[in-house]
Parts: sequence; C-alpha cells; structure tokens
Amino acid sequence: MENKSLISINDYSKEEILHVLDLAGEFEQNPTQTILSGKVIATLFFEPSTRTRLSFESAVNRLGGKIIGFSDSASSSATKGESLKDTIKTVSNYSDLIVMRHPLEGSARYASEVAMVPVVNAGDGANQHPTQTLLDLYSIKKTQKTLENLNIFIVGDLKYGRTVHSLLMAMARFNATFYFVSPKELRIPQEYKLFLDQHGLKYYEMTDFKDTISEADIMYVTRVQKERFSDPIEYEKTKNAYVLRNKMLENTKSNLKILHPLPRVNEINTDVDDNEKAYYFTQALNGVYTRQSILSLILGLKN
Repeated sequence: MENKSLISINDYSKEEILHVLDLAGEFEQNPTQTILSGKVIATLFFEPSTRTRLSFESAVNRLGGKIIGFSDSASSSATKGESLKDTIKTVSNYSDLIVMRHPLEGSARYASEVAMVPVVNAGDGANQHPTQTLLDLYSIKKTQKTLENLNIFIVGDLKYGRTVHSLLMAMARFNATFYFVSPKELRIPQEYKLFLDQHGLKYYEMTDFKDTISEADIMYVTRVQKERFSDPIEYEKTKNAYVLRNKMLENTKSNLKILHPLPRVNEINTDVDDNEKAYYFTQALNGVYTRQSILSLILGLKN
C-alpha cells in the first residue's frame, strides 16, 4: 500500500481493506499524533465538498501535517485554461500526496498516471469515491461487529451515486445481499448488476422499501443529486421520491443503522435524527479516523 495511489476501491484487496479499518480503530483511540510532521498534503477540489475536504484536512492537522490546495476550481489556474495534467505535475512538486475531487469520470486515474506522488481519489464524477467507502465500511463493521452476510438496503440515486457504486463493489467481497430501492429513472446501472451476477450474489430491485425494511441491517440513504442531471425537469420529478421518517423504523431490526454520505436534503426527515438507529453524523466523524489510516499507510508511516 505504500506509495500506491487509491483511485478505486478495487485497488485494495479484502485483506488491505480490513487492515485500513483496523488501523482506523487505532486512530479513533488516539487521533492526535505527529507522524505527518514535515509532510505536505495537497487537496485539489474541482467540485464543492464539505465533509470530504474538511475531514481530510482534520486528519492531516491532527497528525501534524500541512495542507495546501484549493476548494473551488474558480480559484485555480483551471479558469485560465490550464490542463489537468499541468496542474497535477506542478502540484506534485509541492506535495507528498494529492487528494483530488473532479467532476469527470476517470480524471483521478489519469491524475495518478501523470503525478509524481500518490493520488487519492476524493470522487470523480459518478464513478467512485473509495475513501467514503472505507469510512462506510468502518461504520458498518463498528456497528454490526462484522462485514459478513449483511442485508444492505441502498436507497435513492443509484444511477449517479458514486458512493453507492463503490460501496457495492466493496461489500460484494463480504457476501452481502443487496436491496436496491430507487425510482426507475435512477436504477442501479446494468454493469453493477452483471458484476453481482458474476459473483453469485443476491440482489433485489424495488421502487419502495415499506414492505421490506424489516429485513435491513444497514440502510444506506442517498440524495438525488441535482448536479448530475442535464434536464432540470427530470430532477424535479425524482428529487422527492423517498423520504425516510421515524415512524417507518418501528418494526425494524434492533441492530439496524441508517447511513448517509451527506449532504442531506430532505430524504431523511429530521425526526429520525434522535433515533438510536440514526448513525450518519457519527459516520461523518469516522471519516477522520479512516482517512488518517489511509494517508499514513500510503505514506509508509504505518504498516
């Protein structure tokens, strides 16, 4: 894992994933250290971000490192027409590792091919978001005491949701059963269903979860992403497709936890927030420990 870019969750083996999670647990017990002293981490966010960017910055600061970069492409030379290649090669000279979010699918893989330092994908379009997946796995393992043989409900935008795609690929290694809940317009892409078929995993597609929510161990709720729609009419038709309310949780499993990569719009009503099954804010906190683990492993500071 040392000096190895993290672009897709498939870049890590099952054993490497578990190692990241174990180390994240150690960082949760001791999050403030100085192991990144003298290291510079560049955060290049060509798309808006709150939790991902700030949790990376918190992770670095708590470990004694330094942050450079930008949080908006408008404040970079991309507005002057500079190519992604030139930006990456230049920033490679200034940093020990690059964390990048970009709207184009495949941009992170390309960046890793031209960079002189490791690149961590913080989201490339509708493709993947591997560090979010690792913090999701940490949250699942922490609350369920296992990753194996769980019923995973994924609700909302399954077509454009990069967190959904990465989570599916990861949890497939742990014999999960998937329940895909979405409007017809936002169904899980065929390529992911083929992937599950090839691995002999069970999945169900549905447009409502009211009759099946009692089966869920994890309910992973996502927002309908306005920025992924070219047609505003299509967005308006689907944006309020599902709203989870507290009363819907009455007959669910005692171990059920509700996750959300955030930001939330209205797909989880605020009356759910005080339910002990709501875990999304702690999930966001877990991002700090998980990203501390990822950074320290890639930079060879932990093994």
